[in-house]
Amino acid sequence: MTEIVEKLETAEKSEKVEKKSLIARLEEEGDVAADYLEALLDITDLDGDIDIDVENDRASLAIAGGKLGHLVGDRGEVLDALQELTRLAVQTSLGERSRLMLDIDNFRGDKKEELAKLAHEIAEQVKASGESVKLRPMNAFERKVIHDTIQEIGLTSESEGEDPNRCVVVLPE
Repeated sequence: MTEIVEKLETAEKSEKVEKKSLIARLEEEGDVAADYLEALLDITDLDGDIDIDVENDRASLAIAGGKLGHLVGDRGEVLDALQELTRLAVQTSLGERSRLMLDIDNFRGDKKEELAKLAHEIAEQVKASGESVKLRPMNAFERKVIHDTIQEIGLTSESEGEDPNRCVVVLPE
């Protein structure tokens, strides 16, 4: 019996060490990304405060302040491109693929609230009709928000199609 307890304690310690090293790696990722973005803001002579965080096992950076709307674009396309460039900069620096999330002027935060509301409305529609509903094409960030919200509600969803026309289908119970 003591052998089992010892193995469980060893496994717990190992898991804590892995979690700490993951957080340390994500913090390093955030620091590299922040340096890259700071340099980019300096080159373009833009003002903005960069906040670094770790959310959902990924580095998360937010830039706020100044006149940054043009760094988002009409539908977030410029933000998506900046996020991808920042991920590439981190990968080049650290040698590992990055999944960091970038937000500018709370565009993604606002979008997340809007999409969660949409997911709740669609879930009610699916529950009432018993039929699946196919949403408009969305980017990966938008689809993930919908999938996560639908899962929290207790329904299932799946993505269908190819980018840029990939969309979410919400399925009845």
